[in-house]
Amino acid sequence: MKNLFDVTAATELRARLDRLGPQSERQWGRMTVTQMLAHCSLAMQWAVGDVTPEQMPLPVRLMGRLVKPLVMRNDDPLRKNTPTAKSLLVTEEPDLFRERERLTGLIDRFATGGAAGCTRQPHGFFGKMTPGEWAILTYKHLDHHLRQFGV
Repeated sequence: MKNLFDVTAATELRARLDRLGPQSERQWGRMTVTQMLAHCSLAMQWAVGDVTPEQMPLPVRLMGRLVKPLVMRNDDPLRKNTPTAKSLLVTEEPDLFRERERLTGLIDRFATGGAAGCTRQPHGFFGKMTPGEWAILTYKHLDHHLRQFGV
C-alpha cells in the first residue's frame, strides 16, 4: 500500500506538487490551490508532531474508529468533499510558492524521519494510529488534494 515512508511515493508527490501553479483549477470543493497547500501543511504538522490534532466530539471519534479500517485497507483514494477538521481550514490566500515549499519540506521531514519522526499523538478523528497508519493517511490525504487540482 502506498505510504509516505516509501521514497518512491514521496518523490511522486513532490513531482506532482511541482506541477501546481496559480492556474491550477479545482475539480471539486471550495479551497483555492493556495488554501489547499496551506491545509495540507497544517495536516502534515499533525503527522510530524509539531501540532497536536484537535480532539473531535465523542460521537465523531466513535465514527472515526469505525471508518479507519476502511480507509487503511487498500489504496482506494479518499472520497471527494470529505469533511475536514476546523483547525485545518484555511481562509486566507497565502503565497503559492512559499506554501508549496513549506509542504515539500514537511513531506521530506516526515518521509526521512520514518517511524521515529512520526507523532505519537492520536488523530482527532481516527484515534490512536501507528506510524505506518500515519504514513498511509498522509499519502492518501496529499494524493486526494493533488487529484482535486488535477495533478
